[in-house]
Amino acid sequence: MAAGSGDKTKILSEKHNGNSMEDYETIEGHAEGPPTNNVFKDDVEFSHLVRESETAIECGVHPELSSKGSSGCYFIRNVEGKIIGVFKPKDEEPYGHLNPKWTKWMHKLCCPCCFGRSCLVPNQGYLSEAGASLVDQKLNLNIVPKTKVVKLASETFNYTAIDKMKARTKKNIMNRVPAVGRHFHRIGLPPKVGSFQLFVTGYKDADYWLRKFDNEALPESTSVHFQNLFERLVILDYIIRNTDRGNDNWLIKYETAAAGTPDEGWDMIENPRISIAAIDNGLAFPFKHPDEWRTYPYHWAWLSQAKKPFSQEIKDLVYPKLDSAEFVQGLCEDLYELFRHDKGFDKATFEKQMSVMRGQIINIQRALQNGKSPVELVQMPVVTVERTSNLVGYPRFTQSFAHRAPFFSWC
Repeated sequence: MAAGSGDKTKILSEKHNGNSMEDYETIEGHAEGPPTNNVFKDDVEFSHLVRESETAIECGVHPELSSKGSSGCYFIRNVEGKIIGVFKPKDEEPYGHLNPKWTKWMHKLCCPCCFGRSCLVPNQGYLSEAGASLVDQKLNLNIVPKTKVVKLASETFNYTAIDKMKARTKKNIMNRVPAVGRHFHRIGLPPKVGSFQLFVTGYKDADYWLRKFDNEALPESTSVHFQNLFERLVILDYIIRNTDRGNDNWLIKYETAAAGTPDEGWDMIENPRISIAAIDNGLAFPFKHPDEWRTYPYHWAWLSQAKKPFSQEIKDLVYPKLDSAEFVQGLCEDLYELFRHDKGFDKATFEKQMSVMRGQIINIQRALQNGKSPVELVQMPVVTVERTSNLVGYPRFTQSFAHRAPFFSWC
């Protein structure tokens, strides 16, 4: 079928042993809810780290607003002052009503017709961050710093004047009339829900190292390893359809095992180690492919690494999982358990998000089967795979191709 036809073709009809989308009401009655008091039963280490940040805030070591970016992004420290995490509150996201940065406000004021990204669910960036981490863990890519949804409160966060006034009033009453103050449900500012991502050290923007690699080639063994890490980034971004991946929001860490520095020449360095971190995943999981003003391309597609066919190593890592209907459905169910706790959650919209993700997965399967490269992958016609049920209740999948391209193809 040619791309752009807009026609639909039935591609799969099978019985799934797990729970279907229609069974999610049943799942809701038995699944664990969001973590209580930021405690994650399946991740004690992460729970301990979040508790460290809460203790630091109680001791007066408050989060620090990052000067970069266009939203509320805070560096979280422990009591020793060491940065241990990055917290992004839901209501301070780029298009949130409490965003402390003025750039998006100016954007909305001066160019309202291009404000926001019509393919994304508004103010769901914190879930996108956590969802990217979940996909990373399920596929064993190990390039996204662990990210989960937590609740934190701090006087350095951006609150409304009413919330600040309530907090001051309750505190004054508690100090002056403790008998009355003890009846308050909470003293202080209300906690904010958002994404908490572990902080990584020793990394720099990918653009910094990529420029160096253009001038001085990496040793062969390191180059092969970097290519593998790059392909993992491609797989992640393509599956979640990241609409904001530039070379300034993924990180590279380069370490030398022997004495010397890159400036002294690669021949002076033995067994260099390289790793990457895929951060800033808050503008992903669209409910439709971009089809209006902008394409939101993957900027890594212009790198030389994107012209090489996918390696056998990456095929062995992800293809068996992506080729499994049970794995893909399980991934959708895990994302459902994450997304459904948002106050603005809509099941129909979520199913559209999963339809886009399934289509992305199908394209990756075909690219890996046919020995394509990342740049050839992004040139494939975009696909949506919708999920419905037949008369006997079994899931049925329908594939369709996008019928409208964005006005601008380069941005």
